[in-house]
Amino acid sequence: MPPILQSKRPKDLKDTLKKFLHYLGKHKILLLIIAILVTLSALANLLGTYMFQPIIDNFADPNSDKFENLWQAIILEASIYIVGALSTLGYTQIMIYLAQKVIYELRKDMFAKMETLPLAFFDHQTHGQIMSTYTNDIDMLADAMNNAFAMLISNFIQIVGLFVLIFVLNWILSIICTIFYIIIFFYVLNASKKAKQNFEKQQAAMAKLNGFVEESLSGQKVVKVFNHEEENILEFAKQNKFLKEVGENALRYSFSMVPFVVSISYINYAVVAIIGAMLTIHPLFGITFSVGGISAYLVFVRQGTMPINQFTQQANLLLGGMAGAERIFKLIDEEAEIDDGNITLVNVKENNGTLIEVNEKTDLWAWKKSDDTLVKLQGDVRFYNVDFSYYKDKPILTDLSLYAKPAQKIAFVGSTGAGKTTITNLINRFYEIADGTITYDGIDIRQIKKHDLRQSLGIVLQDTHLFTGTIKDNIKYGKLDATDDEVIMAAKLANADNFIRRLPDGYNTFIKADGANLSQGQRQLLSIARAMIANTPVLILDEATSSIDTRTESLVEKGMDKLMEGRTVFMIAHRLSTIKNANAIMVLEHGKIIERGTHKELLEKKGIYYKLYTGALELD
Repeated sequence: MPPILQSKRPKDLKDTLKKFLHYLGKHKILLLIIAILVTLSALANLLGTYMFQPIIDNFADPNSDKFENLWQAIILEASIYIVGALSTLGYTQIMIYLAQKVIYELRKDMFAKMETLPLAFFDHQTHGQIMSTYTNDIDMLADAMNNAFAMLISNFIQIVGLFVLIFVLNWILSIICTIFYIIIFFYVLNASKKAKQNFEKQQAAMAKLNGFVEESLSGQKVVKVFNHEEENILEFAKQNKFLKEVGENALRYSFSMVPFVVSISYINYAVVAIIGAMLTIHPLFGITFSVGGISAYLVFVRQGTMPINQFTQQANLLLGGMAGAERIFKLIDEEAEIDDGNITLVNVKENNGTLIEVNEKTDLWAWKKSDDTLVKLQGDVRFYNVDFSYYKDKPILTDLSLYAKPAQKIAFVGSTGAGKTTITNLINRFYEIADGTITYDGIDIRQIKKHDLRQSLGIVLQDTHLFTGTIKDNIKYGKLDATDDEVIMAAKLANADNFIRRLPDGYNTFIKADGANLSQGQRQLLSIARAMIANTPVLILDEATSSIDTRTESLVEKGMDKLMEGRTVFMIAHRLSTIKNANAIMVLEHGKIIERGTHKELLEKKGIYYKLYTGALELD
């Protein structure tokens, strides 16, 4: 007997079942076939056993005239079991297909929903929690569908049919059997409950231990630098010991069910066999028992323990699957990003000063309103009295107003948490403002479809992220239909071409583990090249050169100057030398602009920026 599934019940079983049945309902024909085959399998098992009585009673006497028909009875009995075996084979195979189909649909819906969720959702969820839904919860549901869904129905039919038939055969023996079955059922139920409680503790302990191991592996350099190997070994031993203890308790209850059920079953079998034999010799209450009757009855007794035992396990397995399904549906039911915009971004060309929408790609873009009016995309971005907070009662930006005219370079300076990155996140509509207005070429960005809004914005983040694939693939992520020449040109502008060509396979060098085989500076250069190839009218550079050495930085700046020409650029930088040429520099503190002006103007004011630039004050 396998251990009982170790999982909690879903909090709202009714709602979870309703949603789960909705997915199953898409495959009604398969469900109908499975139901028919499950019923045939269960009934064939019951009927095959019941047929022992008439066959034995009718053909036990070799002098009987019916003995010559024995082969017909044997063929009939064999046919019943063959139908049952084929039905079992049929529904298990169809159930496997159905389970994988439903899991496929759930994964697809989960990922599709995840791609529509706002960044705020991921701010409140760890990657481990989300991945657990994709792995553990999906596996639990798949396991329940493959091993419990159909079998639970089959065992239920067998249990009901078994009790009906044993009472038909002999009600006196059936009362005795029922008492033993009740003892087995309640012991299994109690042991399952205690095992499940300990298995839940084991799962929590295992998750904690796995998290500790994962952190230790990813932070090996830090561990070795600070000589924490011994402390890590002791902490691992402590957590590992606790995991061993709760695991022992869980398995102790789980595996105690096998010997207990077997022992009670043998006692039940022995008692029934003795009393049944006595009834064949000495009738009780006018009740007699034939040889065929007791033979069929004893087979039922041996068979009866299995479906009762399995029914409890499968019920727990199914409940565990529903608990996993509840977390899956919770992700699927999350509210998607708000996107009520109706203005789109289209390619245009100018004809005598008039904008005309075209299908082919051009270097000219326009905003297309619902009345088909075209507004040329120029990159004019303005904030009007904007308030924003990630959490209530903790404002990040307060009454913020600023503007960036087309082709201007705007730089933000300030300490950590001042609101620099938040401003750029609001331009992208990664988050929704609490109050105020942000306009893009005179249009409220809430009226622009998010896809089109973000298509007009290029961004280079401080924390680079590279995808598994070649270097060429990663650069083309900014423009999927880019040609090889465009990829090389973007890499040259970012000054990445030289180091790429020195790699073993050049632009076809395979990247994995987020570019672990590249230096941090090289990864940043690829990120810049990716933004360059997108060729967007507005650029957001969030400390884009923070991981590049001074020499490389000067080379990158030359390439970026070409890229930024004629574009609106928002720059965030700790290195003040990189923003000297900005059209406007804004010094932020606690979500407010405390100084603004050009590099020269701010130095003349001898305020915060002057102190930062001269080293009298440092950014924290």
